[in-house]
Amino acid sequence: MKTSNYLKDLREENVASLQERLVDAKKELFNLRFQNATNQLDNTGRIKEVRKNIARIQTIITEKQREA
Repeated sequence: MKTSNYLKDLREENVASLQERLVDAKKELFNLRFQNATNQLDNTGRIKEVRKNIARIQTIITEKQREA
């Protein structure tokens, strides 16, 4: 599964790199929303995918902070 491999990769990273990924994902989501508002976005399903990835990253960051 693609998702399980993605989660495995996220769990191996440290909190600082996860924070960087989170910022990048939020920027990507902003750009996708902007493209959607101006009718330039072809794949609207990408918005949902990025939102779920942001939630996954935030969940793993929280888990790592509770472990420490």
